[in-house]
Amino acid sequence: MHINPYGEGPILLAVDLANDPPVDLADLLRRCDAHDMLAEEVRPEDFAGCRALIDAWLTVVDADDVRARVERLNALLAEHASHPRLTDHAGSGWHIHYRESGATLTGQLAVLILTGTALHLTTRGMNRLSRCASSDCDAVFADVSRNGRQRYCSPRCGSREAVRRHRAG
Repeated sequence: MHINPYGEGPILLAVDLANDPPVDLADLLRRCDAHDMLAEEVRPEDFAGCRALIDAWLTVVDADDVRARVERLNALLAEHASHPRLTDHAGSGWHIHYRESGATLTGQLAVLILTGTALHLTTRGMNRLSRCASSDCDAVFADVSRNGRQRYCSPRCGSREAVRRHRAG
């Protein structure tokens, strides 16, 4: 997976893994593939490692304010990312890696998700990562909308909440 300048691909993978956790390593690999992430150096312990990564990432999502969000994300980046380097390892074109060569699947996901999150928040807005505002949903979403005003994880949740407000009024 190449990280685009907006971090959209990796952050959408993180949202997917947070909202619908994979059931096993094979499921995790299928999900990575569905998000165009080529998994290398896969080990059995990567399933638990990736679950722990998503739990840590959720502390960034659930931060009370921007400063706390930045501190949590910076701490995770310091733990997982290395200096950027150019590579053409697959012969598919030059791109930047923020991880060491030979990183495990957990290491690969950590760098992709955390760097993608940093790009998403700094280019789109520091508040464009949240939980659904619906009263009966706590799903995570990354706001990739044009206007940056997304409040619900899906149109369905937004519609249900509108019906609730209508009936209450």
